[in-house]
Amino acid sequence: MFIFYSCVHIMLPLCERVIFSLATFSKPWRPFPEKNENILEFLNSYKPRNKDVNHLRILFMGPAGAGKSSFINSIDSVLQGRVTGRGLTDAISGKTFTKKYKTFKFSKGSQGHYSFVCNDIMGMEQKNAGIHVDDIKLALRGHVTDGYEFIPQQQLNEGDLGYRSCPSLNDRVHVLVTVVPAGLVSLLSEEVVKKLRKVRLAASEMDIPQLAILTKVDEACPKAKQDPKNIYKSKYLKEQVENFSQLLGLPVNCIFLVKNYSSENSSDDATDAPILCALKQIVVYGNDFLTHLND
Repeated sequence: MFIFYSCVHIMLPLCERVIFSLATFSKPWRPFPEKNENILEFLNSYKPRNKDVNHLRILFMGPAGAGKSSFINSIDSVLQGRVTGRGLTDAISGKTFTKKYKTFKFSKGSQGHYSFVCNDIMGMEQKNAGIHVDDIKLALRGHVTDGYEFIPQQQLNEGDLGYRSCPSLNDRVHVLVTVVPAGLVSLLSEEVVKKLRKVRLAASEMDIPQLAILTKVDEACPKAKQDPKNIYKSKYLKEQVENFSQLLGLPVNCIFLVKNYSSENSSDDATDAPILCALKQIVVYGNDFLTHLND
């Protein structure tokens, strides 16, 4: 049913798709996040309740070019109050630009670092390109060392350089986030969807909480590009959230819409708000996992 619907939508004449993407609800179908300072205060004071870890580890996965590195940059931009670019990105090749497993910490200046870290990973592609699914499963368990360079056609094995034999709870992933462009949900290949599902099922077996970020809302919806506050009024973006929920099996309330910082030279509250809202929920879910790990 879903695949048929998506195909019909894809084959709509361009003018009809543009008209649909411009359609909005009179009231938001989800409240637009506000009071950024409250969320910033929460993130600033957050510390894991589980004393066996000193930080919460968040892993981002998704197809090549989805905006994983850009979202991590956007998190850093919001927390620093200025646009940053620590995670290298590429807007030209269409292939995965991230090659290594990299951990990002976020500075609080003289107060040290925030008590959560983000891990970027090579993107998924079709056939033998992109990251090997089993390497993501190893990362979930903490077996992949920081800086390891992934080899698409060769899975990391015990004894290889970059394999951690005895990971601690600190090395393991505590929350998994799937990142996909909002305008490409219906265009994801069957092979990439299968890979996403395999990792999701593996994470579920480990009780790791999962959420999703639909990025590039400004490219998918002219109204969202015009004003970020329109993202939860857009009928098109609501449809993409529901479609992705059916595709991957995630609840709608675990799927968030964001516009990454990509062309701006300064940050603003309206762009910050959805990023902060998603980040807070990611941290809350991850902390619940750590808190109840031994229940």
